[in-house]
Amino acid sequence: MKFIKRTFLTIIILTVVGILLRGSLYRKLVTYKSIGQRTNYIATNHKLIDYLNQIADKETNQNINQLIELSLSATSKQLNFTTDKNNNDPNKLITTRIAHCVGYASFFATTCNYFLKKYNLIDTWTTKTQIGQLYFLGTNIHQYFDTPFFKDHDFVTIENKKTGEFFAVDPTINDYFFINYVTFK
Repeated sequence: MKFIKRTFLTIIILTVVGILLRGSLYRKLVTYKSIGQRTNYIATNHKLIDYLNQIADKETNQNINQLIELSLSATSKQLNFTTDKNNNDPNKLITTRIAHCVGYASFFATTCNYFLKKYNLIDTWTTKTQIGQLYFLGTNIHQYFDTPFFKDHDFVTIENKKTGEFFAVDPTINDYFFINYVTFK
């Protein structure tokens, strides 16, 4: 009985630690590598622009981390994940509201670029939608899947044009696991 209690307590402790440290653990275990880039979209749909302006009006801080968080939040609130074939253009996703990783990355990049322009940071920062592959403990996980859906995974990098500082985010992972930043090499 004592063994069962200790095992149960250990499982609970490990679960709580895993939840609290999920971002750090994920960044230690999973690495993103770019195999190409996708074209970034510009917000042209009035419904999308109104949505972004409504969110931006609530934001007073213009620091890059806050804008990334704001863009992740806007993406997460707007989209729902699907494995079905769908459109990747954020100007259409504002209406359809369903996307896979390509649509999530496109929507986030468009949102982030919109906010960078709105807060006059577009000359300093740039976003790039990356076509990537995920490596778990150094092993490419895409080699274990036969379906075209798992051949790659899109994410976004945000880079300072002057200093070279960069951030990598995966809006899809953020939507489900609340992990804001990922490891990019």
